[in-house]
Amino acid sequence: MGQKINPLGFRLGTTQSHDSLWFAQPINYSENLQEDKKIRDYIKNYIKINIRISSGVEGIAGIKIQKRIDLIQVIISMGFPKLLIEVYKKKLNCVNRKLNIAITRIANPYGHPNILAEFIAGQLRNRVSFRKAMKKAIELTEQAGTKGIQVQIAGRINGKEIARVEWIREGRVPLQTIRAKIDYCSYTVRTIYGVLGIKVWIFVNKE
Repeated sequence: MGQKINPLGFRLGTTQSHDSLWFAQPINYSENLQEDKKIRDYIKNYIKINIRISSGVEGIAGIKIQKRIDLIQVIISMGFPKLLIEVYKKKLNCVNRKLNIAITRIANPYGHPNILAEFIAGQLRNRVSFRKAMKKAIELTEQAGTKGIQVQIAGRINGKEIARVEWIREGRVPLQTIRAKIDYCSYTVRTIYGVLGIKVWIFVNKE
């Protein structure tokens, strides 16, 4: 049987770095971890409610958090930045330190798996055929200049009673090569038939 592993955790220390950078004593570790989750959840929820572009994509590629003694630095990578930073600072009551938010724009938004998975989810919610949605996603990725992509959708696809897994691959996706930089995302989408799981692997380059 194949032993599955998260491609990002598999590459930590080589091509992948941590999304949260801070040090805490063991007694305070869980508190800091919960604080990180609250910050990430609030930012995602705020954007979901207030700032959604016409294609239904929220556009968050990643949220990195760096903590010091008196400062929390939050770096939001976005494909389509349209944010008001002041709103965050007023509403993030869980943070008891100074909060600094920076927004960076990604050059090729559809070359990132999070944004691509959101695009596919939006298509599935609108009852577009899953094959059509997957092929369109691959076209968008090829325009972003990636070397390979694999997309997998699992669940009650097209409302069928028996759940199944469908996948498509274009180009190379060397999951066993640790030096190969691969971006990965798993995303859950709720449809009228039930919950579908979307997984996206994108081969960026080999270092």
